Amino acid sequence: MAGIYIHIPFCKQACHYCDFHFSTSLKKKEELIQCLANELELRKNELQNQTIETIYFGGGTPSLLTIDELLFLINTVYENFKVVENPEITLEANPDDLLAVRAQSRTIFENYKDIGINRLSIGIQSFFERDLKLMNRAHNSKEALECLTLATQHFDNISIDLIYGIPGLSNDEWIENIETALSFKVPHISCYALTVEPKTALETFIKKGIIDAVDDDLAQEQFNILVDKLEASGFVNYELSNFGKPNYFSKNNSAYWQGKPYLGIGPSAHSYSGDQRRWNVSNNTKYIKAIQKNELPSESETLSETDKFNEYIMTGLRTIWGISLEKVKDDFGENYKKQLLQQSEIYIKEHLLYIEDDKLLTTKKGKFLSDGIASNLFKINLS
Repeated sequence: MAGIYIHIPFCKQACHYCDFHFSTSLKKKEELIQCLANELELRKNELQNQTIETIYFGGGTPSLLTIDELLFLINTVYENFKVVENPEITLEANPDDLLAVRAQSRTIFENYKDIGINRLSIGIQSFFERDLKLMNRAHNSKEALECLTLATQHFDNISIDLIYGIPGLSNDEWIENIETALSFKVPHISCYALTVEPKTALETFIKKGIIDAVDDDLAQEQFNILVDKLEASGFVNYELSNFGKPNYFSKNNSAYWQGKPYLGIGPSAHSYSGDQRRWNVSNNTKYIKAIQKNELPSESETLSETDKFNEYIMTGLRTIWGISLEKVKDDFGENYKKQLLQQSEIYIKEHLLYIEDDKLLTTKKGKFLSDGIASNLFKINLS
């Protein structure tokens, strides 16, 4: 089984924290959509006839596409790949876009379902106006509430994004954000710590003292609050940033964290085959020019055994499935397993990691620190 990720590199405006590739100009939208379809055709043999289980429209802002444009891309996938009978097809969407489209078409949610989209991932981020303005989100708090009220009337499988660790966001306000999200009875919530990425507006504002610096200790407190509140409401924290009710884990997210292959289509999109990584150029014009010549505007790297091991450590520790010690031994050899266990000892003593059923897992205390722990368990050189 494999997945296809389609990157839609357009946004109405730039969020201050975002370092993803996008353009606020829609001038090349029609050309680019045709090129996305062409790239799907050019790469139809790359997954070696593996069956497609998930199609994910990410961005950018995929909800800027019309029904016809989305259907065109979905049909192109079906024409060039073998697809399971009922694939998970996710559309990332912003509240303001969904409301704007619905103002023109009262049946927009049913139209999405008619073309095969069966999961919405809605970028709420916060229900507080102050936070949304700080992050330069295109929607306001009223639109966030109105959008969820409408969406939940039509879609069962909805995920919403929230951000914690926002400067000025108190623990009480964070709890209110969580409780507001829970009030809509969505079965999946993705939550991310606000991260200050290089060359973003957020980094500039913090350096100039316009916005307070991100408080890592407060972010950890809010993560712990999040885990307690959502687990008490029946959610499973199946991956560091992802919480789902049983049977509502994102198949797309789960496949990524479990190392399944995926094809990334569009400018800046990444692909993974198990042995190789590939990434497309992060420039819409260069992408379009190359695809129009039937050329793939991408670079690739072949993963060494050590690369694959480190990847497995990073992804495994973030999930409830953990790191299988048997898999480490079978795939990488006894030396890898031995070193992993030796390096893990200090974290086991500090109650950050534990071993159960021959799997290395993070404790509740260690979960928030999993990325840092994983990097310390990486293999650098093998004798």
